[in-house]
Amino acid sequence: MATEEIQRLIDGNVQFIDADRVTIGKNVEIGEGSVIYPNVTLLGNTKIGKNCKILPNCFFENAVIGDNVTIDSTKISDSEVMDGTTVGPFAHLRNHTVVHENCRIGNFVEFKNCNFGKGSKCAHLTYLGDSEVGECVNIGCGVVTVNYDGKNKFKTKIGDHAFIGSNVNIIAPVTIGHHALLAAGSTITEDVEDGAMGIARSRQSNKQEFGMKYLNK
Repeated sequence: MATEEIQRLIDGNVQFIDADRVTIGKNVEIGEGSVIYPNVTLLGNTKIGKNCKILPNCFFENAVIGDNVTIDSTKISDSEVMDGTTVGPFAHLRNHTVVHENCRIGNFVEFKNCNFGKGSKCAHLTYLGDSEVGECVNIGCGVVTVNYDGKNKFKTKIGDHAFIGSNVNIIAPVTIGHHALLAAGSTITEDVEDGAMGIARSRQSNKQEFGMKYLNK
């Protein structure tokens, strides 16, 4: 049987796939046309806009979600996701993260205190902490902002239309310019100017026949 909170939302044209498998706090607001799937928990001052899909296994606490957003198997706390964005599965947004309009946040992505610009994409396996990311930025797989030295936290800034290659470590504090490129596999410790390419990796060396000797030992 639907709780008082869920019945209130149903009366406001919110659809629940299985109301018996959802937990809704008394202060939660959800816009009309949104669909809430099973195994979802919404707590605190969570606000979800119109025509959203909150797919199974989501946990939101004090989350603000815009209109036309789809979120799958994701934890969001004290953070905001704006209109037209998709998140998940298995993402974690926390500590006053803001994801702007029409972004794509994929699987196994964690944002902490991150301002992620309009139209930017972060598809998978990434940690962005204490970061400002511009508009239309592409974040490759395995990117890490190294924001903590064991004592202090430091900020990373990434300009509009930057392209961050896979497996890049960004050692904060550092600023990546507009339209800059970071080559895959780099560890970046210095600022990269607008339109420049940052590359920081050793040159490959092949040892002839060593692979076969190793496998046969």
